[in-house]
Amino acid sequence: MIVGVPRETFPGERRVALIPSVIPALIKSGAEVLVEVGAGTEAGFPDADYSAKGARSVSRAEVFSRADVVLMVRAPGANPAHGAADTARLRQGQVVVGFAEPLTAHQATDEVATRGASLFSMELIPRITRAQSMDALSSMASIAGYKAVLLAAGELPRMFPMMNTAAGTIAPARVFVIGAGVAGLQAIASARRLGARIEAYDVRPAVREQVESLGARFVELPLETAASEDKGGYAKAQDETFYLRQRELMAKTVAGSDVVITTAAVPGKKSPVLITADAVAGMAPGSVIVDLAAERGGNCELTRADEVVHAHGVTILGPTNLPSTVPYHASQMYAKNITTFLAHLVKDGAVRIDQNDEITRETLVAHAGAIVNPRIREMVRS
Repeated sequence: MIVGVPRETFPGERRVALIPSVIPALIKSGAEVLVEVGAGTEAGFPDADYSAKGARSVSRAEVFSRADVVLMVRAPGANPAHGAADTARLRQGQVVVGFAEPLTAHQATDEVATRGASLFSMELIPRITRAQSMDALSSMASIAGYKAVLLAAGELPRMFPMMNTAAGTIAPARVFVIGAGVAGLQAIASARRLGARIEAYDVRPAVREQVESLGARFVELPLETAASEDKGGYAKAQDETFYLRQRELMAKTVAGSDVVITTAAVPGKKSPVLITADAVAGMAPGSVIVDLAAERGGNCELTRADEVVHAHGVTILGPTNLPSTVPYHASQMYAKNITTFLAHLVKDGAVRIDQNDEITRETLVAHAGAIVNPRIREMVRS
């Protein structure tokens, strides 16, 4: 089996799918590893390091023409700028693994299927115990949560920790985290380490214990939340009446915060607006909002993806790819996730697609010329 790793071509993407330290295990399993020249350079992994571990540095054309399995960070679908060029290189029976945006990039997914390649999407790893080490979405979310706090600390005209100084006591910054998934929990932990006073809210009451265990106060809102979580543990989309009431109740906490970090996203759907322009106007001048849901429209009404917005004296950041700003460790974590997933697929030296297995079935989007994932197929039809 030949495993190929192309250089990422999405603008600003600095991660790489495999790092040198995982190469020996792949070779020991019987694989030959081809890495495009320069694939790991921006993440801090030069070509010489891959060669030293037994991989061959080759051209992009050779990666796609020879590899049985192509491992990517952004597969076609998650790379609208250049993904079509990669799709054109795919061949019948080739296996592609990476983030692929299958819930929204329907045309790109269909084009991969038409080429006869098998596409596995890392976003669709089920949240079950035996798949935890493959969960790249959670790995990247933890980095985003950490980095969001650093961005906020850099923009805020205050210090985060309480300090007793010769000039008197400095009060700690007040941080409000909306959404207590992986990114939100990491944001809470990071802000806590910096000494902030933290409040957090999630539509799922079940996460209260996790929030409080990290030293934050859980904000309770009198809302009906019985149907707030799907079977995979993700927050479910609610109707507009729910979000309207939620915004009204949350406005007071937002107004009293120096920093608000929002992480509320529903897979495959537009992000719910939780902070209105009026709520932003109610915040103190100098306050900061970091909107981690910016890629899907944002949780703040004024957010613009990958831009810094100044409104009513408040700074609003809308980063869409924070893991790429920490490419060394993001690549290290992703490489562990994707190689564990590949090991799950490989039997007797080749990828064996067993659709009776939950992990394989849930992540397989396209196979044998068709979109085979029932969830994605239904979305494409609608």
